[in-house]
This record gives sequence, C-alpha cells and structure tokens, in this order.
Amino acid sequence: MTRERALQAVLVVVGLLYSFWGYLLFDNLLHSRWLSGHSDVMPMFLSLNTVLGIFLLLAVKHPTNHRSLIAYGAWSSLAHAFTMTIMSAQVAAHGTHRKDSPQDIVMFVAIGVTLLALSPSKQASPADAPVNERRFAER
Repeated sequence: MTRERALQAVLVVVGLLYSFWGYLLFDNLLHSRWLSGHSDVMPMFLSLNTVLGIFLLLAVKHPTNHRSLIAYGAWSSLAHAFTMTIMSAQVAAHGTHRKDSPQDIVMFVAIGVTLLALSPSKQASPADAPVNERRFAER
C-alpha cells in the first residue's frame, strides 16, 4: 500500500469518526443534554470536530491539495490529547478519575501522529525548479 493510499484510508476512518459526532451533537442539542450536566463545552467541541470530519472526507480524493487541513486535523488532535492529559493528572491529584481516560488520550495521540506521519510532502512548484528545467517545461 502506498503512503498516499494509507493516508486516504486514515482520512476516511478519522473523517467518518469525527463526522459521526454530528449525530451526538444533534442528539445533545435536540434533548438539551448539555443542560443537565452543565457541559456547554461539549456541543461546541462536537461541532468543531464534526466539521473537521466532513472536510477530512472531502480531502480523501486529493490529499496533497489539503496539506494544511490535514496538519490542522493532526495538531488539533494532539492538542486535545495534551489537554486531556493535563485534566487527567489534575483529577488524579484530587483523588478521582476521568471516566474515559486514558483510552481517549491514546486515541487522539494515535490520530495526530498518524496524520502527521502520513501527511503529504510539499510538492515543488515550477518556480522552485532550476532555470534549465523551467525553460524545458515552458516549451
């Protein structure tokens, strides 16, 4: 499997995962679930990742044209994992435990690292080519 094919497969899996969160967002807002837990951050988080998932799915066909989007998906996943790691350490210091830790941290680290590792490299533009090659390309 080529690197681009592997990236496309990862984009489909992560894109579908994040897009599915649209269902959770809709359910959360429809039934006002966020009110009962005073968790107004959850719908906002779900909305951001839902949109990211849709755009990752759109990037599957031509990943090299969507390098910035893929980088955003990777770095936002790593930032999320880092934030959850700090939160887990804080609750552990208070003698409690986050209900979905550490598997959620591992999942977001895996997503971020995989997207970074498979991210397409920048393609050289014609302006970057040596002068002789540019003249040949112009003919």
